[in-house]
Amino acid sequence: MKNKTINIKRALISCWDKSGLLDIVRKLRAAGVEIISSGGTADYLLENKIPVTRVEEITHFQEILDGRVKTLHPIIHGAILAKRTPDHLQQLKDLHVEPFDLVLVNLYPFIQTVGETHTHSEMIELIDIGGSAMLRAAAKNYEQVVVLYHPDQYRSFLDLWKKNKHLIPVSESMKYAKEVFFHTAYYDSQIFQYLENLQNCNHIPDRLAQFYWKSQNLRYGENPHQSAACYVTLSSERSLNSDLQQLGGKEMSYNNYVDVESAMSLVKEFNAPTVAIIKHTNPCGIAMAANLSQAFERARAGDPISAFGGIVACNQIVNPETAQMITQTFFECIIAPDYDQESLDILRQKRNLRLLKYPPSEFSNHSLELKRVGIWLLVQEPDLVTYDPEKIQSVGSRKPTDDEEKDLYFAWIVAKHVKSNAIVFSKNLQVIGVGAGQMSRIDSVRIARQKAETFGHNMKGAVMASDAFFPFRDGIDEAAQVGISAVIQPGGSRRDEEVIQAIQEHQMAMLITQIRHFKH
Repeated sequence: MKNKTINIKRALISCWDKSGLLDIVRKLRAAGVEIISSGGTADYLLENKIPVTRVEEITHFQEILDGRVKTLHPIIHGAILAKRTPDHLQQLKDLHVEPFDLVLVNLYPFIQTVGETHTHSEMIELIDIGGSAMLRAAAKNYEQVVVLYHPDQYRSFLDLWKKNKHLIPVSESMKYAKEVFFHTAYYDSQIFQYLENLQNCNHIPDRLAQFYWKSQNLRYGENPHQSAACYVTLSSERSLNSDLQQLGGKEMSYNNYVDVESAMSLVKEFNAPTVAIIKHTNPCGIAMAANLSQAFERARAGDPISAFGGIVACNQIVNPETAQMITQTFFECIIAPDYDQESLDILRQKRNLRLLKYPPSEFSNHSLELKRVGIWLLVQEPDLVTYDPEKIQSVGSRKPTDDEEKDLYFAWIVAKHVKSNAIVFSKNLQVIGVGAGQMSRIDSVRIARQKAETFGHNMKGAVMASDAFFPFRDGIDEAAQVGISAVIQPGGSRRDEEVIQAIQEHQMAMLITQIRHFKH
């Protein structure tokens, strides 16, 4: 196969997407290649004064059923699938059929149309049958036939064809065939998923069809001895490039992507100017303020030591004042919806600082969450619940004040994004202490206290959020010692009464959400 080549003398062309078609067909014709075409593609080429032979002229069979059947014919598929053996060539000769050397077909736009306003009947008519059959037949016979399925392939094909004096190496034809099998499998998977979604009302489907494209190789994985790459999964091939744009800095690492996802998930929860600083997927600082620069200053002040080398996420366009403040500390990445030009100029002075931009669509990602565990794939809905006022119960010695309630709401959302067991101290919409990922909840409370004390935060009048219930009253007692005045937690412990008793003894307010936010 290494030295074998394919001499293209006859091409079968049927394309829904006419992009770039005239250029490639004219170059084929100029080299003496005979063009066979069907339906609208033949009309289009003839209208542009390119000679073609219609499919029905060689099959002697008109298309039927409103165009549902036009290329599904032994003459067409025999000409695609024939090997260049004496036996196969003799059979074609007996049938007065010439073999095809090139099949250029793209499919009805079922994939691109999913999600648009179309009737079910219209969607069914966009399921391509003949096109898929021709593509797969040509891909199977890649040693004799070159197959192309997308306008993006035309330029590289023509360059290769010209370089090899109108011959295509079989090794390259195999690459095209491999792409076709992936494409047709993906195309069919989207049809399945569409029908599955119509019939399955459950949020978790009975079956999943997931396809991924590599967007880039990464320097390494979590550690230098682990290789890694980044893949994207899409609802449409028109969006094959990731929505995440890098505007400056070093290439992204595996850990950068993990942290960036955590950072984006957190700041998207808030509408007012908010900045979060993430370290190892946990927020070490987050604050809301009247403007972005104030939010950044307060977020960094939450834990300035842990902020070093972290990821900064903003939910507003970065302005020059904020950009200047960011450059005063070493960070790995900045991610924001956008930057003005002056801010980019300031931030790009830090040559290694990764500058990332995401579109607003990233804020509304309701995709299922997938996690690989050994041979199993675990699937769950994203945790989109934040604060349901109808379920909130006030069970303390008093109701929280308005300021406490704002802080409780803020801390509760932040706790959802902290690894369990999660404890968050907040005051004036600024996180001042975080206890994350501990095996006991009291340890998380103590770590949050230690963080706040280390950086001189006044905890008197601050609030505490817990992602899950307090199994004992010790967490409440610990928080009360340093001035925590209000608590928010899911409740549901066998010792809830004991916990409520502690709240009342300390004259604290407490809200029970009846919603847990474990994050493993």
